[in-house]
Amino acid sequence: MRLFAPALAFVDLETTGTYAAGDRVTEVGIVRVEADPGGDSARVEEWSSLVDPGVPIPPVIQSLTGITDAMVRGAPTFSSLARDVARRLEGCLFVAHNARFDFGFLKHEFARVGVPFAPRVLCTVRLSRRLDPDADGHGLDAVIARHALDPGERHRALGDARALWLFVQKLYATRPAADIEAAVKRILRIPSLPPQLAPDALDAIPDAPGVYLFYGDNPLPLYVGKSVHLRERVAAHFCADWQAETDARLSAEIRRIEVETTAGELGALLRESTLIKTLLPAHNRALRRKEDAGVMTLGDDGRPAFVRAVAVDPASVPGAYGPYSSRRAMRAALQALAAEHRLCWTRLGLERRDGPCFARQLRRCDGACEGVEPAAGHELRVRAALAREAIPAWPWKGPALVREVSADGTRVDVHVVRDWHWLGTARDEGELAALLEAPVRPAFDLDVCRLLLRLYAKVPASFVPVPQEIAVADRP
Repeated sequence: MRLFAPALAFVDLETTGTYAAGDRVTEVGIVRVEADPGGDSARVEEWSSLVDPGVPIPPVIQSLTGITDAMVRGAPTFSSLARDVARRLEGCLFVAHNARFDFGFLKHEFARVGVPFAPRVLCTVRLSRRLDPDADGHGLDAVIARHALDPGERHRALGDARALWLFVQKLYATRPAADIEAAVKRILRIPSLPPQLAPDALDAIPDAPGVYLFYGDNPLPLYVGKSVHLRERVAAHFCADWQAETDARLSAEIRRIEVETTAGELGALLRESTLIKTLLPAHNRALRRKEDAGVMTLGDDGRPAFVRAVAVDPASVPGAYGPYSSRRAMRAALQALAAEHRLCWTRLGLERRDGPCFARQLRRCDGACEGVEPAAGHELRVRAALAREAIPAWPWKGPALVREVSADGTRVDVHVVRDWHWLGTARDEGELAALLEAPVRPAFDLDVCRLLLRLYAKVPASFVPVPQEIAVADRP
C-alpha cells in the first residue's frame, strides 16, 4: 500500500491537563502502520494502555475522557511502559492531531526516565488545513464528521489514534496520492539532501537548541546558524523549494555538518555570534564581523562622536549611546532627533559650515549655530533627546550570571556577563570559577550587546549579580 512514509505511528494521549512539563499522561494509544511496498495492504498493529499518572485526575478531565482515578489505580506507570512505547514508535513518522501537544507530553515523559525521543512529527490538523483550506473546522470532531469516520470510542487514546489512521485512508481513497504526499512534504519540509551527504546525515542531529556548522572541502565553515530545533532548521536548508539563493549554493558546496547543543536560545545566539565573527564563514554576510559598528559618546562640548568597535573600551559602554551598526546609522539617528527636537545640525556634527546650518535656514533649528540659543542650553537639550538612546549603566560592581535551563531540565548553562558583554558560558562549577577569576577583556560585539540589553529590558530578574567576595576583580 502506498503511503507518505514506510512506517507511521498514529498517536493519541489522554492527560491530567494541558501543561506538558507539569501534567502527566493517563493513557497512550498507538496505531502503527507499515506499508507493503509491493501490494495494496498494510500491516496495522493497535496498542493502548492506561497509565498511572501518580497524581489525581481533575474532575473536569475525568468527565471529558471518562478516565477516573479508580481506573488508573494499579495501572503501569509511564516509566515502566517507556521502553515498550519507544519500541512501538521506533522508525515511524509520529502522526498526531495537534501534534505539538502529544509530542510535548511524550518528550517530557521520556526525558524523566532518560529515554531518547526525537521522531519526525506530522500534525494532522495542519494536513487537514492544507488539503481542505475552505473547511469550517479542523478539530478532530470536525474531521471525523466531514469524512464520515467511525473510530469507536471518542476522547479515548486508541479511538482517537484510530480516527487519524481512518482519516489518512480516506484521503488516499478520495484524492491523488501525489497531492497528499506533496502536502505532507510541505508540512514536514522533507529535505532533498545533497548527494554528497550521507542519507542519514540528519539522523544524528538532535532536536535541541544550539548552533550548526556547514563545511565544504576547506577546514573553515561555509555557514554557521542557530536554532532552538537544530534538526528541523538544518533540514530546512535542503528543501527543494529553496527560499534563499544561499541555500541552493550551500547544497552544492556542503560536505559535512557539525552541531553544538546549548541549553536554550540565548546560548545558541551567543555562540552563533562568536563563531561567525571568529571564523568568518563565507555565506554569513549579515552577521560577519561588524568592524563598522560602534557607540556614540558626547564630548565636553556636547558634540557627538562615533567610536568604532575596535576602539570601544568595554567598561565604557554603559553610559554611551547606541549601539549602532555603523557611523551612518548613528547619523541617521541624530538626523531624526534633530528634526524632532529642532536641534542644530552643525553642533551635532551632521554638517560643516559657517553661519546658519541647513536646518536653521529651513526654520527647523532653534539657532545654536548663530548664537541665538546658548551652547550650554543646546547641550542640555541634546542630552535629553538622546536619553532614549542611552545604554544603561551596568547595575552592579562586578559580573552577573544568566542561568539557562534546557526544556527537559537535564542541562544548565550559566552565562557570565559584564558591562553588556559576554565573558563566557560555564557548564559546571570549575568552568564558572575559571571565568570569574580570569582577567577577561572582551571585544565589543554589537549583536551580543543588543541581545543582552533587550533581555535586561524584558526580564531584568534574569541577571543575578555575582557576590563580591567571589566576583572577578575590576578590570583596569
